[in-house]
Amino acid sequence: MLDHVPFLPYVLSAFIGIGLAAATGFRVFLPMFAVSLASYLHWIPTNESFEWLSGLPTLITTGIATVAEILAYYIPFIDHLLDTISIPMATVAGSVLFASQFADLGTFPQWALALIAGGGTAATISSGFAGLRAASTATTGGLGNSVVGTTETAGAGIMTVLAMAMPILAGIFAIILVILVIVYGRKALRKLRSKKNVANNT
Repeated sequence: MLDHVPFLPYVLSAFIGIGLAAATGFRVFLPMFAVSLASYLHWIPTNESFEWLSGLPTLITTGIATVAEILAYYIPFIDHLLDTISIPMATVAGSVLFASQFADLGTFPQWALALIAGGGTAATISSGFAGLRAASTATTGGLGNSVVGTTETAGAGIMTVLAMAMPILAGIFAIILVILVIVYGRKALRKLRSKKNVANNT
């Protein structure tokens, strides 16, 4: 019955893309490794423009990068160093994974949509967790950072599986996450500014 719904394939592709982009906001390489593995094993189809994702070199590279990234976030100082580059990397990864779902569109609309929706989603979530890690360091002396790191890895895994198995649910979760990051991020900025103003006036 749903086969007759207009633009349904594009809607589903959008939900898959947003879900995968959100996953890269948690961890950059884990979603790419999962998509590469699923494509390599022919569990999911791959468009000709993104056949490199299903290649063995990409699978090995993203697999090694995934393990290295996960472990690195448990090392003090290194986790903050990674946060400085994770946002632009997540933006690129999120854009690529989102664009892979719209390969039949023209080049300009494909990548414009990918940068705005995919890259924007990934960057927002990545920046939110970078701020959460900074707050954890300030309040717990870094003892709570491992909890944040574990939460990020779990979030990346869950969102990746949902994006491929239940894309509509993944898309809804991704949108909710982006809204929460924006709302609480603004509140945190206001508190920080108010504290600076108080400090400057004393």
